[in-house]
Amino acid sequence: MRKAYIVTVALFALAFSLASASDPDPLQDFCVALKDYSDYSKSAVFVNGKFCKDPKLVKAEDFFFEGLDIAGNTDNKVGSNVTTVNVDTLPGLNTLGISLARIDFAPYGENPPHIHPRGTEILVVLEGTLFVGFVTSNPDNRLFTKTLNKGDVFVFPIGLIHFQFNVGKTNAIAISGLSSQNAGVITIADAVFGSNPPINPNVLTKAFQLDKNVVEELQKEFGGDN
Repeated sequence: MRKAYIVTVALFALAFSLASASDPDPLQDFCVALKDYSDYSKSAVFVNGKFCKDPKLVKAEDFFFEGLDIAGNTDNKVGSNVTTVNVDTLPGLNTLGISLARIDFAPYGENPPHIHPRGTEILVVLEGTLFVGFVTSNPDNRLFTKTLNKGDVFVFPIGLIHFQFNVGKTNAIAISGLSSQNAGVITIADAVFGSNPPINPNVLTKAFQLDKNVVEELQKEFGGDN
């Protein structure tokens, strides 16, 4: 009985450690991700979702990204643009557990409520004024907000809904660092009302306490009927 108890405790401890872990620590100097998977035969190592490039074939360019000085196109419905530098655009990030992004905002543009399921975000404002915030998990659902000016920094904990809104009459720019090579992003409105295929309107009507016609209109707006 005691042996079974110890095994059970050990399994729970392992499960909790895996659940709370982020990107695994690298076991080598680097593991540059192969962009062309047809080349995977050149390397037998598969780490963190990517095949590793043969270290002998790695070049400085594998650790290099250019163009973050170029403003993103904010001519869209939300008035913002995110330029992501993650493992898909910078192969040398594979297994290193970090990435970043440039966020451009038109006047009164926003980066709408979203989550990063695999990474904490730290944001610094380079230009403009942003109203930012995040909401804690159930049951408290506490809202933490702050108005940030040039040079201010704010942290958004992993997995929590957060947003950034340009409250100024001029463009704004921010840089975000993320604690994952590919933190992922789930924009709440897009996921709920724009899923493919669409979520049954009856489910959303009950969940949001809205008229069914309103839900169906939102699904059309966000593309859930495509």
